Amino acid sequence: MTIAIGDRVPTGALKYLENDQQRWVTTEQLFGGRRVALFSCPGAFTTKSTLRQVPSYLQAADDFRQLGVDVMVCISVNDPWVMEAWGRHCGVGERIRMLADAHCEYHTALGLQMDCTRLTLGWRSQRFSMLVNDGCVVLLNIEKPGEYEVSDAQVLLAQARGLASESNRGAKE
Repeated sequence: MTIAIGDRVPTGALKYLENDQQRWVTTEQLFGGRRVALFSCPGAFTTKSTLRQVPSYLQAADDFRQLGVDVMVCISVNDPWVMEAWGRHCGVGERIRMLADAHCEYHTALGLQMDCTRLTLGWRSQRFSMLVNDGCVVLLNIEKPGEYEVSDAQVLLAQARGLASESNRGAKE
């Protein structure tokens, strides 16, 4: 079953590198008490992901922070060394946290896995973006396979601004 707006993110763990050592971050650590802009790419170094999706989030980093986003996270079905190298290649620095879901377990828990075995690529992630507030999905955009229309940072940013406007309107009433 695919995750939906209003759902809590499933529990799990993702990997990253620290001093060339694999480390785990749990979803409780990642999402608990935080506002997170999360996006996923089918694979590191893929053309759309490298030339369009990651740069869109880099360009929008300050705007997301102004809306109260604590961290931007990119997850992909790769190992942590590939995610680290891809982050360096894209120049993400500290602006985007690059996390690995090497066996597609977390994407499967989200219901956002994609069977690419026919292409000899194994299981991959669908391309998506979401805004998560303290572990609850507030916004969710899932791409159709092969497309890049709704997971761009500007789309998520515009939706987040809309939520902020609604909240401000509600607070004034």
